[in-house]
Amino acid sequence: MYRRRRSTTDPFTDLLFNALLGFTFLFFITIMFMNPVTKTGKVDLKAEYIITLSWPDGNTDDIDIWVEGPEGNLLWFRDPEVGLLHLDRDDRGALKDTLTINGETIVNPLNQEIVTLRGLVPGEYVVNVHYYETKTKEPVKATVKVEKVNPILEVIYYGSVITEKVGEEKTAVRFTIAPDGSIRGINSLPKKLVKMN
Repeated sequence: MYRRRRSTTDPFTDLLFNALLGFTFLFFITIMFMNPVTKTGKVDLKAEYIITLSWPDGNTDDIDIWVEGPEGNLLWFRDPEVGLLHLDRDDRGALKDTLTINGETIVNPLNQEIVTLRGLVPGEYVVNVHYYETKTKEPVKATVKVEKVNPILEVIYYGSVITEKVGEEKTAVRFTIAPDGSIRGINSLPKKLVKMN
């Protein structure tokens, strides 16, 4: 006589357990997509060109950069954002170069002003160096570097000018951005930009 074997598990319980496993898996997948990992402190700063003015480290004199854009917009320390031009760092020589951290005095001797062009606007750009204030009463040699950032870093100009006395202004470089993004007409023909009262 043939006897039936009794199963120790109920098929309904197996089905219920597998469904519960499936729902749990889907729940965890949903939570992962609802809560993406946050990236704290991330700021996307886009720049197409960076213009850097530098003068000797530790020099106490104040040298300023002035940049005129294609539409005649003038960037300087009192107007640090014009169009897509931004004065990211205005250096005033030795002013605020010393700070105290945990009782220790730290000196930053770097003298540098930085301008970024955050988009491609065709036309001519003029970069001038202005001897704003002096403590040394001596001539100052300043270097200007213009770098194209995208798609790869490329130095399009690097040169220097010597300013002899307070109030003197010199054109470091003039360049034209063509509609296709290429650079043309690099020169240093003088153009006065400083308009101070």
